[in-house]
Amino acid sequence: MRRGPRRAKLRRKTNESDIRLALNVDGRGQYRISTGIRFFDHMLELFSRHGGFDLELQAKGDLDVDQHHTVEDVGIALGEAFDKALGDKRGILRAGYFLMSMDETLGLAAVDFGGRATAVVETRVRNRLVGDLQSELVSDFFEGFARGARANVHARVMYGRSSHHKIESLFKAFARALRAACWRDRRLAGMLPSTKGLL
Repeated sequence: MRRGPRRAKLRRKTNESDIRLALNVDGRGQYRISTGIRFFDHMLELFSRHGGFDLELQAKGDLDVDQHHTVEDVGIALGEAFDKALGDKRGILRAGYFLMSMDETLGLAAVDFGGRATAVVETRVRNRLVGDLQSELVSDFFEGFARGARANVHARVMYGRSSHHKIESLFKAFARALRAACWRDRRLAGMLPSTKGLL
């Protein structure tokens, strides 16, 4: 079990994006984020603050082509950073969930660092754009995270009116669910949170 701060630094570079990322799971919600998509930056900023994660992230993608590569690759890189920072995952709760109200909207997120990548996402957003973000890419972000973190990610808007609130409720719920899943339980210190003996 890692007793000190759980941190990870990585660079993910492809022909479509170049991402530099530094994560402190045991941070204070401080952030410095730039992806070239302002609404996406805002979602990652509130993710950092509500999760209590320190996050520095610089992403340069082929936005002249589309936002897809940037958003998905940020999700993958962030998932890989959590996977790296958590190490063998001994002593953590492993799974977490949260219901987040955002005015008239209710969002739900559940996460399990169980070693298998699965994502199920329902945003209920019908607008093509929310701010400057292509709204369909919210699902690609969560799917990318699940792949990078080798985790199950379920995110669903239960109801709501505002598209902005729907997406924001999911990112906040996701942050709180992750915070719970990463939580160190003293009673489980040194124990792997699995009966299989491997995650």
